[in-house]
Amino acid sequence: MRSSAVALVLVALVAGCSGESDHGHAPPVGSASVVATASGPISTGPFNATDVQFATDMIPHHQQAVDMTTLAATHASSAEVKALAAKIRKEQEPEIATMSGWLMAWGEPVPSPGAMHHDSGDMGGMPGMLTDTELHQLGAATGPAFDKLFLTLMIKHHEGAVETATTAQSQGSAVKQLAGAIVTSQTAEIAEMKALLDKLP
Repeated sequence: MRSSAVALVLVALVAGCSGESDHGHAPPVGSASVVATASGPISTGPFNATDVQFATDMIPHHQQAVDMTTLAATHASSAEVKALAAKIRKEQEPEIATMSGWLMAWGEPVPSPGAMHHDSGDMGGMPGMLTDTELHQLGAATGPAFDKLFLTLMIKHHEGAVETATTAQSQGSAVKQLAGAIVTSQTAEIAEMKALLDKLP
């Protein structure tokens, strides 16, 4: 499976990096590193604190979107909503693998899948994250009610990602290309979701 292959490559990468330092310290900010993912090697180039924060925040943000799209496969009634959800999942799963690889190469901890899930309206540094209450409401909904709630919450979720990625584009280094791709794809998907929402009864 792809995830297994990525894991094996990342383990090998970390083992190789650890040989360069007796203490396994993270590469200093500004150093270059190469990360191998399912789609091939990606040179991260020089990186800074913004890059680390972006990947650390965006991984659980993406994972939450993947969780939402998983619900859509069985709870949605609209074929268009299901297709959009599948598209979002297809985009964001490889991006999670890429960002996880970067953090491992930089000697930074990779967030757990449930990181940043809160039951408060204050999400801290990463905008757009759904609360546990909102996730519970989404999981309990089915049919047209799910379609409407999914679109509403995913628009909010995407808007948070676009805000964070826009900042990374201007202040980051290694993540600029990925941040730009997220801004482009998710801005287009926000427009698509708003159009779908307008069509719902």
